[in-house]
Amino acid sequence: MTDSAIIPVSMTRFDADFQGFSDDLGASFARYGFAVVADHGLDEAVIGAALDDAKAFFALPDAVKRAYHQPGTGGARGYTPFGIEAAKDAKAVDLKEFWHAGRELPEEHPYRKYMRDNVWPSEVPTFHNHVYGMFQALDALGAKLLQAIARYLKLPDDFFADKVALGNSVLRLLHYPPVPADAPGVRAGAHEDINVITLLLGAEEAGLQLLDRDGQWLSIAPPPGALVVNIGDMLQRLTNHVLPSTTHRVVNPAPERRGFSRYSTPFFLHFEPEYEIRTLDSCVSADNPDRYPEGITAEDYLLQRLREIRLL
Repeated sequence: MTDSAIIPVSMTRFDADFQGFSDDLGASFARYGFAVVADHGLDEAVIGAALDDAKAFFALPDAVKRAYHQPGTGGARGYTPFGIEAAKDAKAVDLKEFWHAGRELPEEHPYRKYMRDNVWPSEVPTFHNHVYGMFQALDALGAKLLQAIARYLKLPDDFFADKVALGNSVLRLLHYPPVPADAPGVRAGAHEDINVITLLLGAEEAGLQLLDRDGQWLSIAPPPGALVVNIGDMLQRLTNHVLPSTTHRVVNPAPERRGFSRYSTPFFLHFEPEYEIRTLDSCVSADNPDRYPEGITAEDYLLQRLREIRLL
């Protein structure tokens, strides 16, 4: 295991040097499946308020939290208790609990058949405003990053705009409790993300690692004011692996940190449910033949993958 050599790309270049920003961001994704975006510009007060509310919720008694669990829904909204989710093909469950908040839609919107209503814990009165505020901020930032990815792929800058505007995206508030020395699993087993891109703000505790192409695990610890962004399987499929979805994990802490919880807040940006993921012609060549001749809707792909990780 080695420290990551990923060079941060500053968001300040988005306006000052969009082409250069896109080139460097895309090159990092092509090489690692991950990028570190510095100077993200998100309001630290919004982030801090949402994180404080998440910590307050996870500190509630187990019976109170479980009242917000909705079995059989894929964990799409509300609370998922400790010990349910597992990495695909893993024998042990992950050592975590989490909360999901998703997009809020107008009453009559046709996508409501795909997206459940959010639930909000009455025990933390500010939870809705703070957490949904964070959802909206990350949704907007994700849309900007997709403009740069489109430029890197030599697509129109707005290529992704109408495909994610009402995407089935979710903000996950994650709590990894203290880890006993004899823990049977790890905080998050080796996996790839299902979605388009994931935006992950820096966690207070270390542990995130990606599997490099040479089989080495690289530790990733974004500096303050930065976030980690990684490619998900949907975008890997769309780009025929030009942008790879890289295996990553969250390992258990060193003995001196076992008694500390770890919190993180990944934002899983998704396509709209009815968007058909079909390989981009520009990502097919003699050297890179089409791996996915059949298209699949984002909704069908999501359901298929949720079954694999035991959430459905």
